[in-house]
Amino acid sequence: MSNVIKDLKQYADKIVQTGLVVGAGGNLSMRDGNIMYISPSGFDLQEIEDHQWVRVDIETGQILDNLKPSSEVLMHLECFRKRPDITAVLHAHPSYSVGVSSAGKDIPCQFPDFPAMIRNVSYLEYLIPTTEVLADAVAEVIPDTDVVVMRNHGVLTVGKSMKEAYFFMQIIEEAAKVYTISSTVGVPRILTEEECQALRNLSSEKYRSELLKESK
Repeated sequence: MSNVIKDLKQYADKIVQTGLVVGAGGNLSMRDGNIMYISPSGFDLQEIEDHQWVRVDIETGQILDNLKPSSEVLMHLECFRKRPDITAVLHAHPSYSVGVSSAGKDIPCQFPDFPAMIRNVSYLEYLIPTTEVLADAVAEVIPDTDVVVMRNHGVLTVGKSMKEAYFFMQIIEEAAKVYTISSTVGVPRILTEEECQALRNLSSEKYRSELLKESK
């Protein structure tokens, strides 16, 4: 089994087990040279066999296998085309992130890991999933961010490794959860920009960030 397939299987299991998707929701992909391996359409992510990950030519978009790729294939392709530095794309439907963003709110920084590990978050108003319109909107913002929150839909993260993309997904969902909890019991205290910048400059956080880029 190649390392790409191994990582895809491992994190497909993780996003289901941690409740970031339900049923056949969500999709993930990885770059292997000029080829993208992506989850097949309609499959429960935990039930994908090694040979069922669909190969797509990144430059041309040509599907190289018989199975149909995820309906969000265009969005994944745009991420790899716009970001030659990344190897992984993850799209999930985390409940708190969808809930907070669909209420018209942005997800604020309330604990150190968020600003230290995520450089910024882009927000997209609702666009019909699986369409070129959504793929084009993601293509516009993905050069400048690793996390895209789609109101009334879900979250997309990218990374140097699938481990990094998954960590970004965990952090944004935890931040949305903390904001929801704090909003129900009082007025949330949001970290100031000065506090966020100080966290970004911590050598320990920079070291952790580098470790996430490694596929292990």
